[in-house]
Amino acid sequence: MFKQAGDYDTLLANFRWQIPGTYNIATSVCDRWAAEDPDRLAIRHLREDGRAEAWSYLELARAANRFANSLAAKGIARGDRVALLLPQAPQTAIAHLAIYKIGAIAVPLAALFGLEALKYRLNDSGARALVTDTAGLEKLAEIRGDIPGLGLVVSIDGPESGVESFDALAEAASDRFETLQTTPDDPAMMIYTSGTTGQPKGVLHGHLVLPGHLPGIQMSQDFMPQAGDLFWTPADWAWAGGLLNALFPALHFGVPVVSFAFRKFDPERAFRLMADEGVRNAFIPPTALKMLRAVERPASRFDLKLRSVGSAGEALGRETYDWFAGEFGFQVNEFYGQTECNAVLGSCAACGVSRSGAIGKAIPGHEVAIIDDDGNVLPPETLGQIAVRRPDPVMFLEYWNKPEATEEKFIGDWMITGDQGLQDEDGYVHFVGRDDDVITSASYRIGPGEIEDCLLMHPAVQLSAAIGKPDPLRTEIVKAYVVLKDGVAADKALEDEIRTFVRKRLSAHEYPREIEFVPDLPMTTTGKVIRRILRERARTEG
Repeated sequence: MFKQAGDYDTLLANFRWQIPGTYNIATSVCDRWAAEDPDRLAIRHLREDGRAEAWSYLELARAANRFANSLAAKGIARGDRVALLLPQAPQTAIAHLAIYKIGAIAVPLAALFGLEALKYRLNDSGARALVTDTAGLEKLAEIRGDIPGLGLVVSIDGPESGVESFDALAEAASDRFETLQTTPDDPAMMIYTSGTTGQPKGVLHGHLVLPGHLPGIQMSQDFMPQAGDLFWTPADWAWAGGLLNALFPALHFGVPVVSFAFRKFDPERAFRLMADEGVRNAFIPPTALKMLRAVERPASRFDLKLRSVGSAGEALGRETYDWFAGEFGFQVNEFYGQTECNAVLGSCAACGVSRSGAIGKAIPGHEVAIIDDDGNVLPPETLGQIAVRRPDPVMFLEYWNKPEATEEKFIGDWMITGDQGLQDEDGYVHFVGRDDDVITSASYRIGPGEIEDCLLMHPAVQLSAAIGKPDPLRTEIVKAYVVLKDGVAADKALEDEIRTFVRKRLSAHEYPREIEFVPDLPMTTTGKVIRRILRERARTEG
């Protein structure tokens, strides 16, 4: 845990990892607070019907103990995988804590997953149990016969045929449970990769993953905790962003969390929620921030109490960074990582680490560099691959049942990210794009981020994605897929206008020679554009 410092060098000089011999996430984020300050607010849950539920740390701990006893009584034991197909809700946090208490492994699954995505992950993980809701049960009914290893299914919405009731199980169990003593490296959770570059892989993390995140999250939230802090994120708690960039760090620091399950992200409603609840801290992924830009004059229309906003998951871009600072009067703190090794680069305006167009500096406690294909560290301003040196507390244990893929993730002691970037003379890292996303055109290597950022500056553009389309003369040309703002009509004149707009602001080799207007972009459940799908689509075009 950081002590607040006014500059990055002081943070760096004073930081040392202090990892205990035994550590359990459930104890860290709940049980110790339940013992020290039992009535302290942990979760404020907003229901669709307008009612709110307040959960203290003691109530959360007792509910988690009951469900832990329930799982143990059903034969779920240490090392077993328990899948969670749930929205933001207190029961989601309770189920996670119960799983950690018994030494099992949580496998969070996004509610937006389709049937094949769910079937693959449930089978690949070997999940013995699933905790879900009515919407999840409807999907499960179509595929359950294809998941032979799945035994116990629990619904938070009540009993159904062949399904246990979450509340009934909890009511029948004791609210006392002795959390298993786990080591920091004992498996705790398995989060599947987004699948942007192929079949998703189960990323296995130990309990150590939470303390490994804490320095980066503290930086991105300008030294949380502070008096009056209240945390919210629109990010699904089924991915690393929602769990490890928001929910668990906030609870660890004793900062209450607002939960609300958006069926579809609504920018107006998001601002209203933050204003009504007095949210002070938020983790908002770049795609959501870009959607928030569509709301006119939010700072003057809404009585916001925000003091810190962190953003990660994709490149934020200069345009969104500058818009946020101009609108709200403080900087959004961009940070960087992957499911395998998250929150290793970051910004912190409170200690002077903030630069438009950069994803920050190495967070104290992590060694990050730009390397070449042989693992050599490259000099400043040289394009290469972003890499993290092992061992590192936030780094994954392995890919589930994929030892070869795990080995391929490393060059020596460097964990390679597959992301291209460069480090400037001041130590700031600039993200260029995924290895596969970098466009090669007439011998130039072009990152899609700068093009997409420029497109976003055009008043008609809501979202965009740039890819390389095969071309016999230039190897590839830049093609842009553009989602227009509501009420804007697509026509040839607008296409020419946008193309000229980008060419004037970037360069003759970077502007999109082709623009296609689309109603939406293919995205992962975590809000990342799946450019692979767009590249495949472009290859089939004439």
